[in-house]
Amino acid sequence: MGHCYDNKTIPFFYEHVGKELSQHWRTKDVLVVTLGLLVCVIVILANSLVIVAIALNRRFHQPIFYLLANLAATDLFSGLAYTYLMFHTGPRTAQLTVHTWFLRQGLIDTSLTASVTNLLAVAVERHQTVFQMQLHSNMSNQRVTFLIVCIWVTAILMGLIPQMGWNCVCDLDTCSRMAPLYSRSYLVFWAISNLLIFCVMLLVYLRIFYYVQHQVQRMSQHTLHSRHKETMMNLMKTVVIILSEFPSSLFH
Repeated sequence: MGHCYDNKTIPFFYEHVGKELSQHWRTKDVLVVTLGLLVCVIVILANSLVIVAIALNRRFHQPIFYLLANLAATDLFSGLAYTYLMFHTGPRTAQLTVHTWFLRQGLIDTSLTASVTNLLAVAVERHQTVFQMQLHSNMSNQRVTFLIVCIWVTAILMGLIPQMGWNCVCDLDTCSRMAPLYSRSYLVFWAISNLLIFCVMLLVYLRIFYYVQHQVQRMSQHTLHSRHKETMMNLMKTVVIILSEFPSSLFH
């Protein structure tokens, strides 16, 4: 391992990889920060309302709604992470220390990993309920709590790994142009990990859709099973609502 440059300034790393670093506020920078802060406020308020609604309404005290509340919490955390980013971007990036730069990036990495991992947990829960012909799973509150804790522990670890040593501060040849203090190997690992989680989630939902479609077609031939058919349609509606969270969760 070579000499470490953790006492260097942020411009030093940006110059090393040839990435432009704004020295003054441009119109583009002001516009991005203004719109970014507006979106962050909307995201924080909207997801706060979702969490409060689920917490206050006893009808929502079911495993799937706890997971949806946690999904709202991950989006709320994303809003906070990007608010921090908006106040530490543009020309302010040059004023960051190595520690605060890692903090800024770690918050973003944590928020995205938490969202994707939570979406996978929701997919698995929906898979279980659909194949058991139930609107709500029989998962205990303890298991849901453990699952939520695992989601956040995984996300936080993914955000901390670079600051804990998997970076290029001591090996400038491995620095990435996309994130000048991150090593290229870590970015590849992070991207592949999240892509695998996302692909597994899509496969689970595809299996759910195929199964529900097959059941609905089969039940449509038997009027005596109208209640069964109604249950399947309700399950399909729930899955569609969950899938509608994809854009907001993956946008950040």
